Amino acid sequence: MMWDAVTEAMGRLYPRAQPWHVSYPAEGFTLQAASAYPADGHWHFVTYGLGERWGFELTFRLARGGEQQPPQWPFVVLNQVAGLAQAAAEPFEEGQWTDLGAPITGFPHTDGPPTGLTVLILTADPQLGDRFLQMVGVTAAEAAAGDVDSDDPLLVTDPGRA
Repeated sequence: MMWDAVTEAMGRLYPRAQPWHVSYPAEGFTLQAASAYPADGHWHFVTYGLGERWGFELTFRLARGGEQQPPQWPFVVLNQVAGLAQAAAEPFEEGQWTDLGAPITGFPHTDGPPTGLTVLILTADPQLGDRFLQMVGVTAAEAAAGDVDSDDPLLVTDPGRA
């Protein structure tokens, strides 16, 4: 998937939104770039750079308060998971998960809050489809039970819930 396809897909969801863009230096980073789109009640993050090799990009939906700018820690996590994808022998698939062994927010090493969410489960982004794997933050107990909050159709991650 090329950059234009990602931009077009996100543009269909958020035609009037002004996304925040982050580019990564070539050395030491897996991703080329990522964006955060202000959505209703959440930030919708998306990567650029995995699609050309693996055919998918990562997304992440984070509960949003009144802040005007997205927090920076999801960009760090997106690059971290992209690095895991890059190192994997096979492409990531829906239903796979990774236990970070620490808060998904990177607390206390980032601007992220403390949280009990330590695992990221991959699922098809509910609005973009299976070419976009959405990371969903859960606790280790929820991951072990295979429990993803199904009451929220968009599967927005809220670090404050655990």
